[in-house]
Amino acid sequence: MPHSETVDLASVPLRELHEQLHGLPADTHRTSWQILNPRGRHAVAVGLDAPIRVRVRGHVGYYAAGMNQKAIVTIEGNAGPGVAENMMSGEVRVLGNASMAAGATGRGGLLVVRGDAGARCGISMKGIDIVVRGSVGHMSAFMGQTGNLVVCGDAGEALGDSLYEARLFVRGAVKSLGADCERKEMNEADRATLAALLLRAELSEFDVRDFALYGSARSLYHFHVDNVSSY
Repeated sequence: MPHSETVDLASVPLRELHEQLHGLPADTHRTSWQILNPRGRHAVAVGLDAPIRVRVRGHVGYYAAGMNQKAIVTIEGNAGPGVAENMMSGEVRVLGNASMAAGATGRGGLLVVRGDAGARCGISMKGIDIVVRGSVGHMSAFMGQTGNLVVCGDAGEALGDSLYEARLFVRGAVKSLGADCERKEMNEADRATLAALLLRAELSEFDVRDFALYGSARSLYHFHVDNVSSY
């Protein structure tokens, strides 16, 4: 079992923590880290590029675990705006709530929010998978290009506005759909994808049959004068 490195941000500057984490080689044996007393600091555990596990014991501010590659980051608290922003691979798990723009522009990996996520969850997502146990706010998956957003609760206004090819699975009520987003028939492949995501997120208590699938109507892919008010 690997030794766990502990960094207490009450006494160690955040810059020093990142110097340690960013300096790890790809074959590092220092694979288990815990960060104490984050106290809402911004940009905690950003830019990680090694196959390590990081557990943040408390609440974090803006952009926690942004640009993550390979690492598994667990936040034992709430996260401010932009958690896992531009994530490439690995996993980020928020055990509390996430503020706006969770997983924004994410290109890969898995983001799990055990509580609720705010507005614009998954905005401009480009391949990331996002699973929210609670509800999401307005304009979630706005301009979502690829990837999957799973919402076990409700979704706010303008879900999937200007959506491309991202798939949105919602278990609860949707306040309204955004431009060019529509409900789709769910096939066996969709159900298999959803079941696999719920399993990875450790939320397999939810039944895939209770979810609805939303996707792009593809009417805004090319400019047409009749759709000018929607652009």
